[in-house]
Amino acid sequence: MSVSFTGRNTGKSYSIDSPIWMGDNNELLDISYFSNFDLKNIRREEPTLWRYRHVIPIREDSNIVSFNEGFTPLSKINIEGKQVFVKEDFLFPTGSYKDRGASVLISKAKELGIKKVIQDSSGNAGCSIACYAAKAKIECDIYVPSDTAPAKLAQIQMYGANVIKVEGTREETAHAAFLAAKNNYYASHVWNPFFFQGTKTFSFEVCEQLNWKNPDTVVLPAGNGSLLIGAYIGFSELFYSGIIPAVPKIIAVQSKFCAPLYEAFRNRTDNIPKVIQGKTLAEGIAINSPARGKQILGCVKKTGGKILVVDEEQIISALFEMGNQGYYIEPTSAAVIAGLKDYLSESDSDELIISVFTGTGLKSSDKIIKLLLE
Repeated sequence: MSVSFTGRNTGKSYSIDSPIWMGDNNELLDISYFSNFDLKNIRREEPTLWRYRHVIPIREDSNIVSFNEGFTPLSKINIEGKQVFVKEDFLFPTGSYKDRGASVLISKAKELGIKKVIQDSSGNAGCSIACYAAKAKIECDIYVPSDTAPAKLAQIQMYGANVIKVEGTREETAHAAFLAAKNNYYASHVWNPFFFQGTKTFSFEVCEQLNWKNPDTVVLPAGNGSLLIGAYIGFSELFYSGIIPAVPKIIAVQSKFCAPLYEAFRNRTDNIPKVIQGKTLAEGIAINSPARGKQILGCVKKTGGKILVVDEEQIISALFEMGNQGYYIEPTSAAVIAGLKDYLSESDSDELIISVFTGTGLKSSDKIIKLLLE
């Protein structure tokens, strides 16, 4: 498998074995290679995301950092009187789908001999990187907004990571980490393209669980786009390898109080506007200036999808509705379900739709307790 980094704007190539996470002049990088997904090469005895080892660009198995994560249930549930499939990615070791990306990214960091990583997060990505860095014996600094949920901070600290609180917005936190990473390895779920090599396994699992059928539509969160971009990459690899006949339509969901991608989509522009971030329960997608915003828009547009927004009332309603069905999810995950409910009101009854529970409610019990007391 011939693999390289490629600059998103210039197309310049860089060695995949260089300890870099961005190109010259702060250019975002992708990982380029000819994917040859082969059903015969799946490690079927291994019920983890690493069953797709042959299309994950880590050179040596000895460098894999894993807690046997992946292959989460794809459950059929009732929403708005319709049956849809929901991937239960809140069942990962640290409680969110971010473990997909962290497992692959930290495996590459180990392979490169990295001794310390930097990450910024509103919670879930920080927990994942801290967890996998702990197993790899790699020092880890996690930059978080000062108002990050206590449960998430406790989890990060229990993994032995250094927590650095930043007063200000989520974007100011990311900027502080970006500056710190100039002299360290940035294990970013946004900047580091190895993260998407983990989240793309979402698509592989979905199609395998559907007996190698592709869904018609996937409804996913859109903050920094780490799952959405990975899903697009994964479905595209399956399509170009001749495994599925089409890449599904991607429906992205944002919070009404922080929806720069929605505004760009609505105004039919690739220029992501600056928005004033309001207070939302869906903190995981409250990103007012996503670094890969144009890429996210491209994934949605290429598949004939759309971007939806949901308000706080819809998020709370979806949160309690899922709880009443036995699913304790975090509010950011409930926002996705709220968007799914909106989409279902206009969808074809025969459409095969997939969505996802992105994170466990145990991460946000403080917020959920407040809602229960209101």
